[in-house]
Amino acid sequence: MKVIERPSPAVSFDITVNLRHALLPGSLVVPKRATGVVVFAHGSGSSRFSPRNRAVAGTLNEAGLATLLFDLLTAEENEIDLRTRELRFDIELLTERLVGAIDWLGLRREVVRLPFGLFGASTGAAAALRAAAERPHSVAAVVSRGGRPDLAGDALPRVEAPTLLIVGGEDGPVIAMNREAAARMHCEQRLEIVPGATHLFEEPGKLERVAQLAREWFRHHLHDPWT
Repeated sequence: MKVIERPSPAVSFDITVNLRHALLPGSLVVPKRATGVVVFAHGSGSSRFSPRNRAVAGTLNEAGLATLLFDLLTAEENEIDLRTRELRFDIELLTERLVGAIDWLGLRREVVRLPFGLFGASTGAAAALRAAAERPHSVAAVVSRGGRPDLAGDALPRVEAPTLLIVGGEDGPVIAMNREAAARMHCEQRLEIVPGATHLFEEPGKLERVAQLAREWFRHHLHDPWT
């Protein structure tokens, strides 16, 4: 395992999430005296190198939150998905990988006893919500960016973690999907629409707004274990 020291008060680890049927590479960043850890579930056709998720993760690290970005698919599976686009919509598989990562990460000394948050984008948001429903005692908060929470199906009413759904104001169909999903949830939840933003939040300042909203949500719901 390669350890990279950063000038900031954080340590970055190149890691491999070791699951029963898959070895999934990732990056774990742990600030000094971290107050929580956020696991990212990337969206359709993306990976741990998603520039949008990495930008959000950087903001969370600056706020004292550890982050794990990892690939939900193996290299071979990713090649299949690039041809068929089928695995990115296999929510059951993505959820299985995310739950496995939560369990694996919970055993690492760097983040032991830290509360968990999940940040999901696109189809990864559905996996995040299903994983939250399966691990209610581990997951303390969920944030979705441009997500498809509707694909979480019958797991929605079982989610206990406070959930923030962030959607671009110009992303009409996804706004409707998020509203319908929110209506099925019984936990604390909020739909935040970012004016002028499209699905990928590529407009100036819009992704920064997503990062700010996520930081505030996680800082509020992931309680500091050092206090």
